Amino acid sequence: MYRSVDQVWRTQPRTMSPAVMESTARRIGEHARAHGLGALGIVLHGGEPLLAGKEFIRTAVSAIRREVDETVQLTYAIQTNGVRLDEEYLELFAELDVRVGISMDGDRTAHDRHRRRADGRGSHAQVAAAVDRIAEGPYRRLFSGLLCTIDLDNDPVRTYRALLRHRPPMVDFLLPHGNWSTPPPGRDPASTDTPYADWLIEVFEQWYGAPVQETRVRILEQIVALLLGGRAVVEGLGLEPLGYVVIETDGSISQDDTLRTTYPGAAATALHVLKDPFDRALNQSALVARRSGLAALATGCQSCRLRRVCGGGHYAHRYRADGTGFVNPSVYCPDLTALIDHVRRRVAQDVDRLRAAPAPTGTPTL
Repeated sequence: MYRSVDQVWRTQPRTMSPAVMESTARRIGEHARAHGLGALGIVLHGGEPLLAGKEFIRTAVSAIRREVDETVQLTYAIQTNGVRLDEEYLELFAELDVRVGISMDGDRTAHDRHRRRADGRGSHAQVAAAVDRIAEGPYRRLFSGLLCTIDLDNDPVRTYRALLRHRPPMVDFLLPHGNWSTPPPGRDPASTDTPYADWLIEVFEQWYGAPVQETRVRILEQIVALLLGGRAVVEGLGLEPLGYVVIETDGSISQDDTLRTTYPGAAATALHVLKDPFDRALNQSALVARRSGLAALATGCQSCRLRRVCGGGHYAHRYRADGTGFVNPSVYCPDLTALIDHVRRRVAQDVDRLRAAPAPTGTPTL
């Protein structure tokens, strides 16, 4: 989003002020009490959140715990590029019980193609050291997994195997953010080609075909769960309603910040934690639409055979600057269709095989 059309981040402070941070904590506690929530998830995100410093993170986590009733189960997570993830940060996260996700795009060649330092040097060596520090030491319980943005120039199997070498509990492969008006790399909106499906299908075969589970792959795991009648827990699949808001460093309440890749102001709500409760955001028409499930989809998506699994795709990927806004299929529609159908066929084969297998000797029958 930092290279996208909405550049409002340039006018925002680098970190929250103490007043904004304390008010955010109060709003979280207020919302939990108003709705009788038993659990809340807090994600410390960026940019690069470790730039805020250890004391700020300690103060923020402590403020939220102080404002939220003890009966509410709080989970904290942080997503970092790993460059600053040293032993002192890991000690802090162990003390505060903060789970850590690290962004890593594969081996050195794959990762350093885009994830470079200000002086142009690649960051892979530092990131790999940070991943090993949390994966192999006493802090492994904090390790939530690796986040990898798909790059079609990177070999999918080589990328997956490079990530597996760090023994992540989960890998999350992300489709690059793009839409009909600003297509993602390699995705021609007028074409029925499926380059992202082809990439992920190769990963699926490695993951699903392994004799033992080597890791969890969230996008693939969620597709399997939805095909078997379960529910999705990530945005971009299924029809579950949006369950979060974003608090910017200046205290403004916004929608998912991925909407900044569509048009300037797309994520804004004109609300602020110093004066507005979260319910005012949830009642705004844009967020109501995003929580409307099937009713919020384009007409063709509402009748699609894959609608319960695909869910229309990620909301930001539906945008088209022709007056239709977000009431469109995902720009990744051919890819999502091909990927879901491939997974469905493989899972169906195994289900049929299990049904046809003879019952073990001594198994009681009804």
